Amino acid sequence: MQESAVYQAVLEIISEVFQDKVPADHIINDYVKKRKYIGSKDRRLMNETVWKILRRRMRLAYEAESKEPRKILLTFLKDKDFSLITGGKYGLEPLSKEEKKWLDELKTKEFVYPLDIELECPKWLFEKIDNPALIASLNGEAPFNIRANLIDRISLQKRLQGEGLFFSLSPYSPLGLQSTDRVRVNNTIAYHDGLFDVQDESSQISAILCNVKKNEKIVDYCAGAGGKSLALGAILQNEGVVVAHDADMKRTEVLSERANRLKIKNIRLQSQITDKDYDCFVADCPCSGSGTWRRAPDAKFRLTPKRLNELTQIQFEILETAYKHTKKGGRIIYMTCSILKDENESIVTSFARVHPDICFNDHEKLWNDLIGGRFLFYDKRWLNFSPLLTQTDGFFFCSMIKK
Repeated sequence: MQESAVYQAVLEIISEVFQDKVPADHIINDYVKKRKYIGSKDRRLMNETVWKILRRRMRLAYEAESKEPRKILLTFLKDKDFSLITGGKYGLEPLSKEEKKWLDELKTKEFVYPLDIELECPKWLFEKIDNPALIASLNGEAPFNIRANLIDRISLQKRLQGEGLFFSLSPYSPLGLQSTDRVRVNNTIAYHDGLFDVQDESSQISAILCNVKKNEKIVDYCAGAGGKSLALGAILQNEGVVVAHDADMKRTEVLSERANRLKIKNIRLQSQITDKDYDCFVADCPCSGSGTWRRAPDAKFRLTPKRLNELTQIQFEILETAYKHTKKGGRIIYMTCSILKDENESIVTSFARVHPDICFNDHEKLWNDLIGGRFLFYDKRWLNFSPLLTQTDGFFFCSMIKK
């Protein structure tokens, strides 16, 4: 492909992403799948350009004084020689006289952005979060994390090094390795041997802090693709049973395949949860995904106040379900990949007010017993992970006991 054709592809992709209906990675993957002629070098330039634009979307729109995708792309490319990157049969359309004049003027301007624009955060979310440092931390690049599976992480590190991949030890998770580079692991022998799974460090730690035992009755109620179920199954060393359930069981279709690769044999898929004597009810709830903005910067634009309100209602209903199905003395584990108080502290404190027999676990003791090292958090009733505090995705973990 000519470079102009690559930028035309970028324009087509961001035009769809900016409709704020479908995740950007889905749009990119679908675009490439339908155009198998795009070579690896062109695909890399296309991907890098799209993600750079998405990470600067608000600042570019501010500079362009427009939300129109072509103007945003031209603003991003303003220092390029447009005679080299436009034209051709499949290329980016050449600049009009008006665009040339506009770009010449744009190059002479200097910009001072309002803080919400500078931090790439929609104003209503900027005001709700009310923590510029936290928002800024969610604009960085996320490391690539993997969880050692049925093997100690030092042995896994050596195996991967033997295949030319270099990982460092994760700072907190005793199961984790991480890389600052986005590495391709699916073709490694270690991957096909089931020695690791891709999982953010905060999610690894949360699975450990569930503190599951082989003789317990355990359900992962919002199992989805099964990342948490697989981690719990591995922590149990394939003993006991982890029941995996999801409101939409189609989401769990990949779980069996993943379990086979990882040699996890103690997960049972279950479409209906009727028993009321679970020792450990794990609810990794549907949420805004605000904690994952480093990986999905487009997600913040798909979130609306109405959708957030819908999510908080769902989250509270899931906790009510957990309460009905957890035995006295059992644990209810509430998690989200969100940094919003509406979905986190507000939900669990409201839940505890409704049910006086619910108390919060001592999370400092849990941390000391199962993770070790300095306790990083300001409140023992729950844990708020973030890129700012723990260099992980934003994540909320709360273990509650039904007295």
